[in-house]
Amino acid sequence: MPGEGPMCAAASGAVKSERASGEEPMTALQAYNLKMLSEQARELDAFDRALTKAEASRRINALKAKLWLA
Repeated sequence: MPGEGPMCAAASGAVKSERASGEEPMTALQAYNLKMLSEQARELDAFDRALTKAEASRRINALKAKLWLA
């Protein structure tokens, strides 16, 4: 049957591994926090809806540090 077998299982594992590493889109909560922090820090270009979870987390932490919230 299509979609079964070792090749599909390997591909599926690769996708899960990639997502586990933070390559999935940022969450709604991350988007909200990043938007608020970027406005407070007057760095509007720090907000980008296309960010991954990992990149959003890095930017949130950097903005918190800049604003002395960390």
